[in-house]
Amino acid sequence: MAAPDSWPTLEQLLQEESEIVLPTLSENFAYNLGRRATDAAWNEGLTVVVGIWRGEHQLFHAALPGSTQDNDEWLRRKGRVVQRFEHSSLYMGQLCRDYGTNMSEKFMLPSSQYAMHGGAIPLRVHDAGVVGWMGVSGLPQLDDHTFAVRILRAELGETITE
Repeated sequence: MAAPDSWPTLEQLLQEESEIVLPTLSENFAYNLGRRATDAAWNEGLTVVVGIWRGEHQLFHAALPGSTQDNDEWLRRKGRVVQRFEHSSLYMGQLCRDYGTNMSEKFMLPSSQYAMHGGAIPLRVHDAGVVGWMGVSGLPQLDDHTFAVRILRAELGETITE
């Protein structure tokens, strides 16, 4: 796992979030995004789960070989952070670390329901704001986050140029 001082800053994470704006979050878009993530994870031999939600509706889920039910639970806990704060789970974890606290102390949130660990990214739609989230679980938290961002950027690059 990378040393926390080599992780992105809050400013870098906010910039990253501002750059990830989707044209839509339709079922078709979610399927293509999820398939891209699953294909990449499969090709890289990653033992992860991938999920995409619009509100409370799960639009995509895949569990690759070697992933477990525990990965699904981590995914849901990270996603609750995005739903509540409309920031990535890594951003919220870094915010707490920067303030020398944790989510239980700062926000009165139980760790059994919320995980401020990297891997869940807010999905913003142009002119609509945050409408859902995408998450990855199974790798160290910074790697989960980086993988999800990489897939989103790749999908947006193709969507924008089509």
